Amino acid sequence: MRIAVEKPGAIYTVGLNYDGPGAAPRPDRPLIFGKAASSIAGPGDVLTWDRELTPNVDAECELGVVVGPDSTAFGYTIINDVSSRDPWLDGDQWLLGKSMPGFCPVGPWVVTADEFDPTDVRLGCTINGEAIQDGRTGDMRYSITEILAYIGKHVRLEPGDLIATGTPARLPTPPGPDRHLERGDVVTCWIEGIGELTTTVA
Repeated sequence: MRIAVEKPGAIYTVGLNYDGPGAAPRPDRPLIFGKAASSIAGPGDVLTWDRELTPNVDAECELGVVVGPDSTAFGYTIINDVSSRDPWLDGDQWLLGKSMPGFCPVGPWVVTADEFDPTDVRLGCTINGEAIQDGRTGDMRYSITEILAYIGKHVRLEPGDLIATGTPARLPTPPGPDRHLERGDVVTCWIEGIGELTTTVA
């Protein structure tokens, strides 16, 4: 299937951007890091990686912003911010731990900004039909407008760039926060008003 945003110039991600039970303290400014553009994948793609390098990998549902020509939001999509959880990557090498091939599924399509209000929509993620995330964008600590302004103050945003705006906390209920991705898993990230993004793990 065609990737919603096939060749973004840059992919920015926002850390610690959701309130909720057990959430870390709110940073005093948006916490920005990134993923390599080569990590992009499409809906329905198969995800595999070097398990000797990082055996513990998680899925994270995020509202994705597609940057427009005026550095505002052209539209919205779903991003699965696939991330290593092993300490040699997750501890201080976030870019590498989030940028392996296929670690950024995007889709299934882009909903334009005039057709979607991102301020308080439900989003979540399941593994094999079991919920691991269920939140609302209304719990975002920094709004999309604030994120765009903050990033744009430091770097030049280009049309087609992607921003993953943060992810709700993992649910404490089974399968629980310590359940990492395994071969054969079917991961579905979903956002109200956009749809579902499904990835199979091999």
